[in-house]
Parts: sequence; C-alpha cells; structure tokens
Amino acid sequence: MKAQQPTIGSLLRALRARNRWTLKEMSTRSGIPLSTLSKVEHDRLTLTYDKLQMLSQRLNMTMSELFAEPNDTPEPAVTARRSIGRIEDAVRVTTPNYDYHYLCPELRRKRMIPILARVRAKSLEEFGDQVRHSGEEYTHVLEGRVVLHTEFYDPIVLEVGESVYIDSNMGHAYLAGEGCDEAVVLCICSSADEALMESLLNLHGKETAPALPVARLNKTPKQAASRTGRKRPAATAAAA
Repeated sequence: MKAQQPTIGSLLRALRARNRWTLKEMSTRSGIPLSTLSKVEHDRLTLTYDKLQMLSQRLNMTMSELFAEPNDTPEPAVTARRSIGRIEDAVRVTTPNYDYHYLCPELRRKRMIPILARVRAKSLEEFGDQVRHSGEEYTHVLEGRVVLHTEFYDPIVLEVGESVYIDSNMGHAYLAGEGCDEAVVLCICSSADEALMESLLNLHGKETAPALPVARLNKTPKQAASRTGRKRPAATAAAA
C-alpha cells in the first residue's frame, strides 16, 4: 500500500516534533489558540492563508519551509503521487477583488499550482496593478464571463467553457465581465521555480481578509445561473 500524502496537520505535527515543542509551546510561539492547533494537527480543521502567514512569520520560517517535509536523504524521482483537491483543505485567500482557493497544498515541489478563483473586480481601476509571476498559466471559465487584460494584447472576453494559456511573466488581470457580478475560473499555474506557491501567495500582499465560507463555492446550478442572469449548460453546472 502506498503511503498517503502528508496533510497540513501532519506537517505541523512533524515540525513540532522536530523542535521538541509541546502543543502549548507551539501555540505560544505562533499566536494560534491551542485548541485550533490541536484540531489542525488531527486534520479536523484547516488554516486560512492569513493564519498560515502569521504562523510562518512567528516561527521565522518561509511558507515553503513551513510546508516542507523533513528529508535527510536525496529525494528519489517521483513516479506516482496523488492529492485530492477538496475545497475544505485548500489554502484560502479572500480580498475585495477575488477569492482564491489554492488546491492540494500539502504536495511538495509541485510543477503545477491548481487554483479555484472567484473574480469580482469589474474594472482595471478596481483591480489595481496587473500581476506578474514566473512561469505560464492556463485558465478555464467555469461560471459567468471573464475579461482578460494583458500587457501586450487587447482585452479578450471568455465565456463559460472557454480558456486561455498565457505567459505569466506578462502583466495580466482577470475581471468579471458584463452581465455578471462574479465569475468562477480554474487556473493552473506552472513554473520551474520550486517556490512558485510562495511567490503566488505573496502577490496578495497584506490586504487579505478572513476567508469566506466554503459554501460560496458550492452553490447549486440554479443559484449560479441567477448570478449571471442566464441559464448555464448542464455540462458547465457539473464542472462547477
């Protein structure tokens, strides 16, 4: 039987064991309540991005070090590994412009970062500066309508079921299109940079707000259709 991939709880438990800290000591060092840490370590609760950021800052570690497993021997070539992308396990970032759910956060050295995002900004003025980061990305529209602004191309409108592949080093911004208050996209970011996830999280800066309830990304097809003002194809509803 193959060993299961580590969870955020098991990684934090291993980190505490390596430093020979009690749960109370780690709570004092991190500023996170002891009962919360206990639930996380037993995989009964996950931490939002702001809590993970506070944890790494209090422990004087980078985000990538926080997620790293102890490794005393050279890592063999990975031939098969798996992680189930459950929303409740995602690292969540919420801002006035969008909600990001970083899926499968427990996997180390990912070549791809899957992100489920809800886009609310409707203008570049509202969005702010276009973002840039290493690598490439593929974005598929699951719900609503998206307007993609890029540094070197005219804006394009993407409907449900349409997608785009871009160089992420180019400035870019995803906006909610005309006729819908919000849009939902699945974005896959890829880079040779092993610190890609940390780089992506740092793009959000310090303006992140507490994560919204998971239920917002679990609306029924009927509720989702009312957002856009039009009926959604059955295939789209299943994908969302």
